[in-house]
Amino acid sequence: MSFGDPNNPYGQQQAQPGYPARNPQSVPPQYGYPPYPQQPYGAHPGMNSNLGTGIPLLAHWGQRVGAYLLDGLIIFGPMYALGFIDLANSDDRATAGPGPFFVVGLLYAVGMGFFQLYREGKTGQTTGKKVLGISLRREADGSTLGFGMALVRKLAHFLDSIACYIGWLWPVWDTKNQTFADKVCSTVVIQVGKG
Repeated sequence: MSFGDPNNPYGQQQAQPGYPARNPQSVPPQYGYPPYPQQPYGAHPGMNSNLGTGIPLLAHWGQRVGAYLLDGLIIFGPMYALGFIDLANSDDRATAGPGPFFVVGLLYAVGMGFFQLYREGKTGQTTGKKVLGISLRREADGSTLGFGMALVRKLAHFLDSIACYIGWLWPVWDTKNQTFADKVCSTVVIQVGKG
């Protein structure tokens, strides 16, 4: 069923009498918004960018917190689990000290912490960030930080904590969704999609 001209089964617009035919691609922008640039087949114009400008979407606070908690679970979960095994095997739980399982767990936590830091510097994603589809990038050019700068940023999170932890909440109302550490290191966390 088509509307309009019964001889035009595809419903394409015909020029009205007295008006020129218009190509939908050549319609001038209205209200000051630029038209979306031509997208590849199947891509939505605003899927991974802000209104087709090529600027990536910033990760929201919930994504960042979720990635941080997941990374903490990956790093510290096995250490505590092995520590509880030591505690369960202890004769006197009141005076039990760190046992061999806890030491193995501690070595795992240190190794996994540095591995996650290496991945964040090289690819922009820890395991938690990868699961939630976000990535840490330089604000200036969108490149990854490298291990050294990722370590500096991790140490700069001290600034987020010293002011009553307000720096951790700063991305909720900041225009660039940055913590104090992000501002000092000129970094942003962007959405890149899961995968």
